[in-house]
Amino acid sequence: MESVVPGAATLSVVIPMFNEAAVIPALVARLRPVLDALGVDYEVVTVDDGSRDDTVSVLFDNGRDWPQMRVVRLRRNSGHQAALTAGLHRAVGQWVVSLDADLQDPPETIAEMLRVAREESVDVVYGVRADRSTDTAFKRNTARGYYWFMRRLVGADLPAQAGDFRLLSRDVIEVLRRLPERAPVYRLLVPSLGFPSAEVRYTRAARAAGETKYPLRRMAALAWESTANFSAAPLRLATWLGMSSFLLCLGLIVFGMVAHVSGTTIPGWTSMFVAVLLLSGVQLVCLGLLGDYVGRIYATVQNRPAFHVGFDSRDEARVTGTVARRRVENDSRTSDVDSVVGVHG
Repeated sequence: MESVVPGAATLSVVIPMFNEAAVIPALVARLRPVLDALGVDYEVVTVDDGSRDDTVSVLFDNGRDWPQMRVVRLRRNSGHQAALTAGLHRAVGQWVVSLDADLQDPPETIAEMLRVAREESVDVVYGVRADRSTDTAFKRNTARGYYWFMRRLVGADLPAQAGDFRLLSRDVIEVLRRLPERAPVYRLLVPSLGFPSAEVRYTRAARAAGETKYPLRRMAALAWESTANFSAAPLRLATWLGMSSFLLCLGLIVFGMVAHVSGTTIPGWTSMFVAVLLLSGVQLVCLGLLGDYVGRIYATVQNRPAFHVGFDSRDEARVTGTVARRRVENDSRTSDVDSVVGVHG
């Protein structure tokens, strides 16, 4: 594949980070030998998602002796998927691997991913977790339920137990860059594109250091984002609830008419109270679901960026190099002028 990006490398590794200062030395110690052994030009794009610890300073300390490492910092914490988007959009490799910093997904698998992509001529290689015994039972069961539900919601093309550890070709990256997704969920978005794909299975390890960045609250948010971004099922649920309440109202009307004709006494307050509560509850649920989708439409119309890049070390290097070249050129011109003045003086 010919390079379509100025200064492109063969491989880019994108690593979103949030408060990962404790794990960075171990990550560098394992990742760099793997990439050096590939024998290709590469870059490592580390994206700091507004960390509150020493993540950025530790990255710069480890990057002094590793020129292939780039540091991209977001101005505020924007979330894992937004940080991943920033890295994917700024990566210049012909192949791009997304990797978490916690070393639960082994960097050694990258070489196998690249080999499979080249030999099988595919655009996507998914890292599939064959063994998750290091995760808690709760995490394994919730993940199993998530993928089971999403496969039925999105389609059977979704690889089971495949997170954000994957290899993408430049063609896929360019398609992702053109999509108008404001809050993409890549584990669902990438399979939906339909590019030729393959899988590489691996054993998921325990977190090397630090704390998990996906507690129950964020897992629930990811499940909702996945559902709302890729399916109108919640809206259909609101429709079915509305139809059910309408049929129930018809049944109550018929029941009331029969009771009236037969002369049976019906407690008016109780029936009215139950009916009002039932209808009000259904209406509120429907309004809540519709309101969430209207909020997404509003956010899309605003077209606000999901993240803001504070700086990119590669850009800083380019600016520094440009300034240095201009100084050299100015110095040479000054020397030329001085020599001319000296001759004619």
